[in-house]
Amino acid sequence: MRIIIDADACPKAVKKICEDQARKHGIELIMVVDEAHEIYGDFTVIKVVQGMDSVDHKIITTCIEGDIVVTQDYGLASILLQKASGVIHPKGFLYTIFNIESLMFQRHMGQKIRKAGGRTKGPKKRTGNEDKEFEKILVSIIEKKQ
Repeated sequence: MRIIIDADACPKAVKKICEDQARKHGIELIMVVDEAHEIYGDFTVIKVVQGMDSVDHKIITTCIEGDIVVTQDYGLASILLQKASGVIHPKGFLYTIFNIESLMFQRHMGQKIRKAGGRTKGPKKRTGNEDKEFEKILVSIIEKKQ
């Protein structure tokens, strides 16, 4: 089991939680970023060339059965649901076969609105509760698998 983070847009607090839990449980931590990002720490960093979905493609090929993946990307999450032990959104919810269709539909509708010249709301500001919920989900997956 490893923790793989789609680290390009992942909040610092979530990266820190993952780093702390990986260290505590003796799990390898991998952060995948494009070359425009500088990231350092006591973990593996995989850098890829900048390009549309280049980080996503690297995560797909890096992930093996049993890994935990952290991503905000609904498309990536839908691909990894069959492979990973858990796919977690940094806002503190677990992607499942029961919620992914709805999330993908919301993404599709937002894209249609923007393509037609409309505007959609951006993400809400993070809260401490989201960090706590994220950590709770991460720890529960780790403990189930150890």
